[in-house]
Amino acid sequence: MTIWHDNFTLDHVISLRNNNLNKHLKIEFIELGPDYIVARMPVEDFTRQSRGVLHGGASCVLAESLGSIASNLCIDMRERKAVGLEINANHLRPVSKGFVTGRTTPISLGRSVHVWNIDISNDQGKLNCVSRLTTAIVNLNEKEKDTNRDLIAKLLS
Repeated sequence: MTIWHDNFTLDHVISLRNNNLNKHLKIEFIELGPDYIVARMPVEDFTRQSRGVLHGGASCVLAESLGSIASNLCIDMRERKAVGLEINANHLRPVSKGFVTGRTTPISLGRSVHVWNIDISNDQGKLNCVSRLTTAIVNLNEKEKDTNRDLIAKLLS
């Protein structure tokens, strides 16, 4: 059984999130399961801090990207949207090269608030960051409803 509101596929996720900051940081969505999403991000100069290891902010971007898209996929995006309310991250070990891979799973899917766990690991599968994202579920205004209805119709056609 899936937690997603519509019959979304990985291609839908990619088309919804492969833009803006995700594109700039080369975040790739690579798996969509019945209750999780997986994405990866390279550890290169544009994601490293001055000491040559993955920047904590880049980990937060990966976590926020995963949790936000997951939260939006759980609701009727024709009527509502999920917006970031709070994020925290514990950086457990440095990563200086390769990729980090994040997997988000729900902790709580309430009517007005969702909470997501995001585990981020290095290429050896060792956990380097644990993050939690809280999203607020809010109603769309009329203009947003029109835009999102067209977007969802186009995606699912």
